[in-house]
Amino acid sequence: MSTTLSILEDQTSPILFPLTLLFLLLPLIFLLSKRSLKRSPILPPGPFGWPIIGNIFQIGSNPHQTFAHLAKSYGPLFSLKLGTQLVVVGSSPAAAMEILKTHDRNLSARFVPHVAPAKSLEASDSSLGWVGECNDSWKYLRTVCKTELFSGKAINSQANIRDQKVIEMLGFVAKMKGEVVKIREIAFAAILNMLSNIMVSRDLAELEYESLNGGICGLMRKITDVASSPNISDFYPFLGPFDLQNLQKKAKELCNKACEMWDQIIEERKQRKTSEIDSCPDGDFLDSLIKQGFSNDQINVLFVELFSAGTETSSSTVEWTMAELIRNPRCLKIVQEELAREIGEDLVKESDLPKLSYLQACVKEILRLHPAGPLLLPHRAAESCTVMNYTIPKDSQVIVNVWAIGRNPSCWKEPLEFEPERFLNSSLDFKGNDFEFFPFGSGRRICPGMSMAAKQIPLIVASLIHSFDWSLPQGMIPNDIDMAEKFGLAMRMEQPLLLIPKAKTNIEKNN
Repeated sequence: MSTTLSILEDQTSPILFPLTLLFLLLPLIFLLSKRSLKRSPILPPGPFGWPIIGNIFQIGSNPHQTFAHLAKSYGPLFSLKLGTQLVVVGSSPAAAMEILKTHDRNLSARFVPHVAPAKSLEASDSSLGWVGECNDSWKYLRTVCKTELFSGKAINSQANIRDQKVIEMLGFVAKMKGEVVKIREIAFAAILNMLSNIMVSRDLAELEYESLNGGICGLMRKITDVASSPNISDFYPFLGPFDLQNLQKKAKELCNKACEMWDQIIEERKQRKTSEIDSCPDGDFLDSLIKQGFSNDQINVLFVELFSAGTETSSSTVEWTMAELIRNPRCLKIVQEELAREIGEDLVKESDLPKLSYLQACVKEILRLHPAGPLLLPHRAAESCTVMNYTIPKDSQVIVNVWAIGRNPSCWKEPLEFEPERFLNSSLDFKGNDFEFFPFGSGRRICPGMSMAAKQIPLIVASLIHSFDWSLPQGMIPNDIDMAEKFGLAMRMEQPLLLIPKAKTNIEKNN
């Protein structure tokens, strides 16, 4: 019997010992786990996400609208998972201020999509908008562009170019007597030629109706469309090398085609003697880049980014402005009366814009209701930080919903109504200091082309309204205009605005 007990004790002791030890250590394990839980980051709240896919299928085709709806349930700062990527969304002025001002240093890195032009052209260190870090190279590029393109002095020196390209646009529209025109395409070509004359001293777009869908205009729109397409490689970066949707291949092909539009111009400039370039103090942007030793690859990336971003955003804003004015005859009449009073029968010039306070208020109201970049460009957390008592982990994608803030009833009275009067005698500006209204962003990543857009958009809108009477195609009334949004890097009208122009006296006298 004793022998049997001894055998049983020998067999059970290997099991009993660890069990006994575990029992004795339970209080210590409990304390350690409790401390560990306290130390784990508290992420912003958010909707339930499925394993592996997260919340991808909840986003829909208009994520700015989906995010605004989610903010009502989860608060002004919420998070969700898109594949393997943690995304944090700010949807209130307070959240925007913390992201873009208080924690700007930590949160001003960039989430770079796989189809960004710099990646497509294999020159990631030459990007103005899609470089991952705010490094010295990026700061230098910003300084060059600010000095040569966007400074007050540069903007003033470009005024004659913008005036001339608007006159050419008006002449083109005047030829379309009684025909339906697409406002977006006309504005797109005019803005592209404004930019191309500032950058390379020549038109790159043809003002021929058959050419508005093709040529460089078509290429730039396609580049933006591809960049706006949801890409599984961005949700699961390890899939990037496989390019499962063929988007990276398309982006590369389109960017290379675009570069062919100005390759010869660059080569002709570079073949000139250095003394010829240096002796030309009034050279264009390309001359300045060559003087400073920029390579062809660096110039190509800058040109693709500036042309695609500058044309798409501004032309969409012109289209939204014209649509809202046609839908609101009271506001249109006030603009027409202001133009008649301040301009008379002359053509509108850029120097006239300070006199057009109501028109400027209309443009601001459009930027509130229909911001060109409804979610800005996505930021990335370079380091973990705490925002509104929640942790934003390192490498999280950070988005600010400007569209939702512009329609927030706690910030704006009757936020869904088009009321330019709210900006008359108002100190609110779009320079990034007011976090109720910052359509161009704020902080380190504020849109560098803001000052140029602030001239282009009102100049084109004022000229179109002052030189033409506009009517809708037969059978349509203002309320029939489809105001549905098409989300992208630049938010367009889903259905292009179609209008019929009738020239007034001033345009007939000048053409």
